[in-house]
Amino acid sequence: MDPGWHPANLGAGVIVSPRSTAEVADVVRVAARHGVPIVPHGGRTGLVGGGISRPGEIILSSARLNRVERLDAVERVAVVEAGVTLEALQVAAAERGLEPGIDLAARGTATIGGMTSTNAGGIMAFRNGVMRHRILGLEAVMADGSIYSDLTRVVKNAAGYDLKHLFIGAEGTLGIVTRVAIKLDPLPKATATALLGLPSIAALQAAIDLALRSDVGQLRAAEALWQGYLHLTSKALGWSEAGVDLAQPVFLLLGLSGSDTSALQAALERIFEELAEAFPDITGIIATSVAQERMLWRLREDTDIIYRAYPAAPSYDVSVPLSEIEAYVDRVTRELAAIDPGLKPFVFGHLADGNLHLVFNHAGPFAEGIAAKVEAALYHGLGQCGGSFSAEHGVGSKRIHSLVQTADPVKLASMRAIKELLDPANLFNPGKLFS
Repeated sequence: MDPGWHPANLGAGVIVSPRSTAEVADVVRVAARHGVPIVPHGGRTGLVGGGISRPGEIILSSARLNRVERLDAVERVAVVEAGVTLEALQVAAAERGLEPGIDLAARGTATIGGMTSTNAGGIMAFRNGVMRHRILGLEAVMADGSIYSDLTRVVKNAAGYDLKHLFIGAEGTLGIVTRVAIKLDPLPKATATALLGLPSIAALQAAIDLALRSDVGQLRAAEALWQGYLHLTSKALGWSEAGVDLAQPVFLLLGLSGSDTSALQAALERIFEELAEAFPDITGIIATSVAQERMLWRLREDTDIIYRAYPAAPSYDVSVPLSEIEAYVDRVTRELAAIDPGLKPFVFGHLADGNLHLVFNHAGPFAEGIAAKVEAALYHGLGQCGGSFSAEHGVGSKRIHSLVQTADPVKLASMRAIKELLDPANLFNPGKLFS
């Protein structure tokens, strides 16, 4: 069996795959009776060690909880089991002219339960929010085997505490999510994509602003790719275009959605022309076919290229307020160079919401001393300026120390109090979020 991203995911050696919420509850009750910890597993695509397990624990897989139970085109709501992959939900929703309003590169393996438990984001978060904003209700099994069931299918619900938010982003430490009610949006009839080569972060932000204000269609994606990242992926994929100057320092993948492809492409042309007035050195292309559009997205989404070149490369995932991005990147670049001039992170991300991914040109983990210096450079001042050390990958086992170092003490104390109340024996996903 494939362990997924982390080789220790299958360390427990024992996997159970229940078919229903009732069976999950049965497993939890038996495990609680014998004091056996449970590690929930979805698609095993997490990057922070949130699914690692050890001998003496049980892995509870959602692989057989894979049914789309309800998909209502009138309500624009789907009720799905936790093991349904994002791609399976997208396909089912598309048959009704709908989509879940959230997308990410691991769509084929990432499960709705896992995405709920990590509060996943993706490329449309700037417009539609993260999982917390897409989920209307959920069902979860508690540490004593009882079932919390609130599969509300409406947006307006002012009936007391909205407890679903305790489980969203809790990484399986408070309850095992088994079913989710998720709101859907109309699937656009057409899309158009452009790749722009730009001279600066200011140009990136100007391009995004123009796209947000476009009078045709809606901005669907704004993915930034720094030069090093695009050089790596374009070379690996054998891609080049005369209209894109790869010497530019940064690039922007812009996607618009609407009702007519030609109109959207014309809107991208106008954005390019207006942008060129302020930044005359820009270059770029607009995809003129579905195949070309898909290739442009591969340049952004095929992050496995990095890990093939640098196995187990250290990766980081930060959120930075939009007004702070330029200063942040400049500072981090200087400080990393001072640590080691050979440290060259591949930088890319969802620039419209300030989420930057940094994956380093280094095979395997950093030595402990280097790791501490790198993290100090990446995380310094993030909390004070309104950002976060973890944008969408979570905390897991890998970032516990970062949470402790950067979080408000009252938040940490409150988190521990909630954990103690809901899982006093620490049976759910031990060693994640808390040391």
